[in-house]
Amino acid sequence: MISKDQFEKEINLIITNALREDVGDGDHSSLACIPATATGKAKLLVKDTGILAGVDFALRVFEKVDPNLKTEVLIKDGSQVKHRDIVFYVEGSSQSILKAERLVLNAMQRMSAIATKTRQFADKLEGTKTKILDTRKTTPGIRALEKWAVKIGGGENHRFGLYDMIMLKDNHIDFAGGITQAILKTKEYLRTNNLDLKIIVEARDLNEIKEILQSEGVYRILIDNFNYEDTRKAVELINGKCQTESSGGITLETARPYAECGVDYISSGALTHSVYNKDFSLKAI
Repeated sequence: MISKDQFEKEINLIITNALREDVGDGDHSSLACIPATATGKAKLLVKDTGILAGVDFALRVFEKVDPNLKTEVLIKDGSQVKHRDIVFYVEGSSQSILKAERLVLNAMQRMSAIATKTRQFADKLEGTKTKILDTRKTTPGIRALEKWAVKIGGGENHRFGLYDMIMLKDNHIDFAGGITQAILKTKEYLRTNNLDLKIIVEARDLNEIKEILQSEGVYRILIDNFNYEDTRKAVELINGKCQTESSGGITLETARPYAECGVDYISSGALTHSVYNKDFSLKAI
């Protein structure tokens, strides 16, 4: 996983790029009709239900847009919210509040949707040892936000990108000439380049599980698109020699049965690629 410093850099890049994209050479709507000296106050109003995410991000946006804006947070990230809840107040330059408005809303609506879906999975897995993981199936350019929302919702982050973990999937294995060759070549690559990266290997059937287990140094086996019976058999074969992860179209309805097969993790791209934004608004008061 990426370091805290790397994460902070990603968040700062997202804010900088989003403001560049949205504001350009100026918020001419506000500049045209609101005096630069005008001040005001607004509230973040919830018009939906779910798990709140993005408050801390919103505070960073306000700070970036105008350090003189003052905020009062009433509800924190990770809280259950309902229709008509007020999350925070922001006060200061009216132009600055309007400049930040859309970025704050876009981020919080999406992050809250992801946190809500993640919490639903986490609740389904409660009482088992299995944790829910996200994937790289994220919106280009805002991966850090979406993975942050997963954490707020009670899930855990998988690798951040292609650079912080080795994951040998079906195409890598086929192009490399097989599982054993892919693992051997990967371990040699890591030694040659003095890299310390964990190795995950995808298995498509029980025979591939057996072949993976013949190699040392595999951190986790990805048990991909297995049914319940074969997943249980896979977990028995692995027998704690490395971590286990189930994936492949796992839904809220099927998550618990897969967890009961004994896997350490379930990964789901649906946490980030199949959500409907929550409804919030920033209202002047």
